[in-house]
Amino acid sequence: MSSGKSDSAFRTISEVAETLGVKPHVLRFWESKFDEIQPVKRAAGRRYYRPEDVALIAGIKHLLHEQGMTIKGAQKHLKENGVSDVRGLAAGEKPKTDKGTPNELGLNRRSKLEAARQNLLQARILLTGEDN
Repeated sequence: MSSGKSDSAFRTISEVAETLGVKPHVLRFWESKFDEIQPVKRAAGRRYYRPEDVALIAGIKHLLHEQGMTIKGAQKHLKENGVSDVRGLAAGEKPKTDKGTPNELGLNRRSKLEAARQNLLQARILLTGEDN
């Protein structure tokens, strides 16, 4: 983090938003949807995020933006796999239930469809004697 603070220092919502590349209102929205995000709030209502809060939010961002999950899907993943698993996503660890990214899944489906298409073309050639 470029703020010059130590890794263990608390961060403001603006600092976290800048670090993660999201707007502060997105962080407040995620806080309302994920009970596990619990920044320290001072008397004036200002939020301060601990390093573990930032890691959790980064993991949630990964689930939503990189894995393409919905809020409900990310909530379910968090409930089933725990906070430490989601925090690990920020460090580049694979999720426990990783079935591939949406792009990988699309390539897999595409290759299966192409194989089925080739089988159908071969069957057509056998049945009709045609080559196209």
